[in-house]
Amino acid sequence: MRPSPAEYAAPHQGYVELVPEEEILPAIEAQSTDTQKLLATLDETRGLYRYGDAKWSVKEVLGHIADSERILSYRALAIARGETQPLPGYDEDEYVRTASFDSWKLGDLSEYYALVRRATIVFFRNLPEEAWMRSGTANGFPVTVRGLAWVIVGHERHHLKVLRDRYKV
Repeated sequence: MRPSPAEYAAPHQGYVELVPEEEILPAIEAQSTDTQKLLATLDETRGLYRYGDAKWSVKEVLGHIADSERILSYRALAIARGETQPLPGYDEDEYVRTASFDSWKLGDLSEYYALVRRATIVFFRNLPEEAWMRSGTANGFPVTVRGLAWVIVGHERHHLKVLRDRYKV
C-alpha cells in the first residue's frame, strides 16, 4: 500500500509521485535491472559528460544515486529496528564533491550501485510486516520505513529521467 504524505519528508513528495505502484518490492527489483542495463551502455568518456558547467557528470549522478540510496536505506534500517534518535541530513553536493566519482571506473560505479541496491532489496524483502509502519525522524522530518522505500525508488526515477532528458543517456 502506498504511503501517505505524512510518511515522508515534504521535499520528497515529487519522488513519491513518480512511483504509482501499490507494491514497492517488485518496483525496487525491476528498477535495479533497468538501471544496470542502462549503466552497461555507457563508456568512460560518456561517464564524464556534463550538460552544463556547474552540473554533475554522469558518473557523479550515478554515484549520488547510490550514496543517497545507502543513506535512505540506512534510515529505513534504523527506524525499522526501533531507533528513536533523530537521524541527520546530509549535503548531497558535498558528498559528490568529496567522493571524486569522476576518478572511479564506470565498472566500479556500476558494481557499487548493484551492491547497494542488492542490500536494499534483501533488507526490504525480509522486513517484518509491522516494521513497515514504524516511524522516526530523518533530516528533521517524520518518516516511516514504508515512506522511505517509495522515496528510494522515486529518487532514482527522477535522476534517471534527468540522465535521459538532459544528458541524453
